[in-house]
Amino acid sequence: MPDGTIEITTGRERRRRWGIAEKLHIVAECQEASARVCDIAARYGRRNTPGPLSCCRLEQGGQPGKTAVTTGGFLFMTSRHAETLSHLPVIDLGGLPADESSEITIGRSLDDAFREIGFCYIANTGIDPKLVAGVFDASRRFNALPMRMKRAIAMNAFHRGYMAPKSSLIETSSVARVTQPNDSESFMLMHDVRPDDARYGTPLNGPNLWPAELTDFREPVQAYDCAMYDFCHRLLRPLARALGLPRGTFDQFFHRPTTFLRLLHYPPQAANAPDEAFGSAPHTDYGFITILAQDEVGGLEVQTIDGNWISAPPIPDTFVVNVADMLARWTNDRWRSTPHRVKNRSGVDRYSCPYFFDMDLECIVSCLDSCHDPEHPPRYDAVRYGDYLIERLDRNYNYRKQAG
Repeated sequence: MPDGTIEITTGRERRRRWGIAEKLHIVAECQEASARVCDIAARYGRRNTPGPLSCCRLEQGGQPGKTAVTTGGFLFMTSRHAETLSHLPVIDLGGLPADESSEITIGRSLDDAFREIGFCYIANTGIDPKLVAGVFDASRRFNALPMRMKRAIAMNAFHRGYMAPKSSLIETSSVARVTQPNDSESFMLMHDVRPDDARYGTPLNGPNLWPAELTDFREPVQAYDCAMYDFCHRLLRPLARALGLPRGTFDQFFHRPTTFLRLLHYPPQAANAPDEAFGSAPHTDYGFITILAQDEVGGLEVQTIDGNWISAPPIPDTFVVNVADMLARWTNDRWRSTPHRVKNRSGVDRYSCPYFFDMDLECIVSCLDSCHDPEHPPRYDAVRYGDYLIERLDRNYNYRKQAG
């Protein structure tokens, strides 16, 4: 190979990890590089018709010199770039204003993060910190109850209530063969369905359960749940803008969203715990998007595109956001549903409060118009979200296997 040439190869052996369907060989002349760069790590930019090839230098985190090759609307980043990724990006939402210019700007930042790793931190969300403190206090008090009181509201058939330690095993993990159940416990709250609602009694549409012993528990939990519900609805518009879609594109799918608020407690793992022991085993989330509040302990890890695991430590006054499976399918894998896991090696208890904001159970998820073209056809068949979700719950949670 002559000097000044870059050869980039992506093969089908990388398809499962990166979601790259096609096999691509590109040779580009470059005055600044004279190395063979293999194993493309990510794709960036709109799927335009390929144009003239060119090379450039990337700068990220104050570290210039990463090689990239662009063609039309694509930006190909080398695996050497992926290996340098050591932290998640932080996106300042500025209170998430509703004006068009801010939505487009925020959308671009989200698009960058979700293409590269599928995760980011968000700051200046407009969510009252007192609500966050209140839900953590409620979680600690609930999880400190005697086991008999927690088991009194054990998970019902509608996936609501108390989930005991080691009662879930992630059989559907796409990145690991999980052999041990998760070492965590939690309280699960889902979207409210009243008895006079036509959906009441259908799968995943039933009553929430509340601990009778904690009279001051329900109010802070519901207050936080409502705040997250409103925030996620406002987030739909910059997400649509990020994909080059009209700002109200997603609204029709979230008139009756499927929501989960989970108050998780992770006890400290033993010093001699085996490598395959997790607070939460490697997995991807099922639906649209997850907004995570975590305490100061840490333990969350995210898998980069080259298969390494990086820490996502707590940053004060931020949330961690990640793309889930249905959003990745909607975008034809433009955005990544990234594996993540929890190992609590801190020696103390860890608490986190993930909020899962998903589409209506009846929603049919098929590739969005802006995410496919004749050269990049949809990679997935259309699927009803409720069917996808229930299949995974049935395989991963003991109470559902026992009921079956």
